[in-house]
Amino acid sequence: MADARHIRFLASVRSEDEARLALAGGADIIDCKEPAAGALGALPHHVVADIRRALPAYVPVSATVGDLPCEPAALCDAAREMANTRVDYVKVGMFPGGDARAAIAALGRLDLQASRLVAVLFADDAPNLALIEDLAAARFAGVLLDTAHKDSGSILDHMTPPQLAQFVAAARARGLFAGIAGSLRLEHVASLRALTPDIMGFRGALCAGSQRKGALDLLAVKAIGRALGGSAYTQPAPEALAS
Repeated sequence: MADARHIRFLASVRSEDEARLALAGGADIIDCKEPAAGALGALPHHVVADIRRALPAYVPVSATVGDLPCEPAALCDAAREMANTRVDYVKVGMFPGGDARAAIAALGRLDLQASRLVAVLFADDAPNLALIEDLAAARFAGVLLDTAHKDSGSILDHMTPPQLAQFVAAARARGLFAGIAGSLRLEHVASLRALTPDIMGFRGALCAGSQRKGALDLLAVKAIGRALGGSAYTQPAPEALAS
């Protein structure tokens, strides 16, 4: 039987104005990211803090820490600094190289106050789904599958729907919410909805001309919002992401 849970619409934004536009267009989660700085390019901390203050407290806000090596010291320092902006979720990438398990364990020992950690694995870089077990042990809130190389096609060019379904099931089985992103377009929504991820993330599809480094377009944002069934906001709910 299909899962009736609402799939939350994550919109990546680079400014307070874009955050307000994304929310007006139906986004459920506002994700602070600088698309010109890589797959998980980080915005300046003061911009992230301004975005968090500008939005209602019940709107979950996440922020990426940048395309950093998968090393404990670098990721822990970046996560602490981003958590100081008071975002709900700090997103860290498990890029190839380094020691992912050591980095995850070190991140799990941090005191980030109200912020929670989300890991990003990359479908176009041979993601190690066995790390989901480590993420659960380190008390991460969730895990997303994305693409590291935005010129390499969408996530569906690198993983099949059954593989994505396996990822969603593995995350849920360990108490993590599961998200799918990676150059997603409007035409991908119907097939990916059938996999019932908790989150679907977008940037390029929300921009004029589908150019991820361009400005958000309200009509494009609304089109994705409608395809995902509209905003879930009926109650304050960052923690409902894990339900």
